Amino acid sequence: MPILPAACRPETAMLERNPRARPTASPVARAVLDEAGLERARATIRSWPGYAATPLHRLDGLAREAGLGTLLFKDESGRFGLGSFKALGGGFAVARAVAAHGRAITVTCATDGNHGRAVAWGAARAGCGCVIFVHEGVSAGRRRAIEALGAEVRVVPGTYDDAVRHSAEVAAAEGWILVSDTSWEGYETVPRDVMLGYAVVAEEAIDELGAERPSHVFLQGGVGGFAAAVASVLERRFGPERPRIVVVEPERAACLLASCRAGRPVSFDGTLDTVMAGLACGEPSFLAWRILDEVGDAFLAIPDHAAVATMRLLAESVAGDPPLAIGESGVAGLAGALAVAAVPAFRSTLGLGRESRLLVFGTEGATDPDVYRALVGRAPEEVLAR
Repeated sequence: MPILPAACRPETAMLERNPRARPTASPVARAVLDEAGLERARATIRSWPGYAATPLHRLDGLAREAGLGTLLFKDESGRFGLGSFKALGGGFAVARAVAAHGRAITVTCATDGNHGRAVAWGAARAGCGCVIFVHEGVSAGRRRAIEALGAEVRVVPGTYDDAVRHSAEVAAAEGWILVSDTSWEGYETVPRDVMLGYAVVAEEAIDELGAERPSHVFLQGGVGGFAAAVASVLERRFGPERPRIVVVEPERAACLLASCRAGRPVSFDGTLDTVMAGLACGEPSFLAWRILDEVGDAFLAIPDHAAVATMRLLAESVAGDPPLAIGESGVAGLAGALAVAAVPAFRSTLGLGRESRLLVFGTEGATDPDVYRALVGRAPEEVLAR
């Protein structure tokens, strides 16, 4: 693999197979994300002004260099002008809340950036109030993007998980509607709506694949909502022939991998200090983990430098592939796929070969242009102009 930098082949990556993964139908996935809910989310989101399916790129040059058959990249950087798949989950959940309670409500959540922006966007569309809690590590650019949508932003000391707890406490005290993308026992309805919104990404990808079926899918972790939603749709649509599902996390915030090892949801004991800001989560979503424990075939943790190197590969238009400006969390699935492809033991564990067909998701564009420029060395508009 002569053109792949060493940073894309991190020997420090950790891969854990899930002994509990089910090769056939997952009762939990089908119960949590039922067909009626999926159809409701599809119909609602497709009715929004400006809706369009995001593109599915073929990265043939990168696939060749990584020793893979096909590499398909679902690009969420243009989603509703917000640059992230989160618009689907946050926007749909807010729409459901307003339909149930009316516009005289205030919605709130904690965020690393993209989910809060999506909730603020949904609130602006619906005409309701919005307060977003960010932890102190969220960049100034991401805070400004949320405020530009009319939301009030409040900063909470500590980590994302601290902001989640604080937002829940304030929502209960103020009578606000909590629109969280993570769930816990007793709080599942709204996070389920968020996941139903995310599922639209997977439905689009399957439509775009046509008769071509992926053998492996690499999905960003975080609290697990996105990975669980996509995995649920893949399991439902492909049945026993579903692809192998690999969940990718930063090594400094690998709560899902830790949960896989423990056989139950556990918190990750660490600082959560990762460049993959949207995945800096130390506690799994209760609902998401129940699904991933049944349909997640493996869990992978990668170092930060693998994500940064992958951002640069996409920006440099490797081997004739289209140049893409994808953010640091948005490349995690692809970075994980490249890491696995470069380590013989990992390839063997997951059955990767030159005939493998991989599907990955670019879950965000350059949602903070200043951060992107600092990591890649050029502005996102320069990359796309090429």
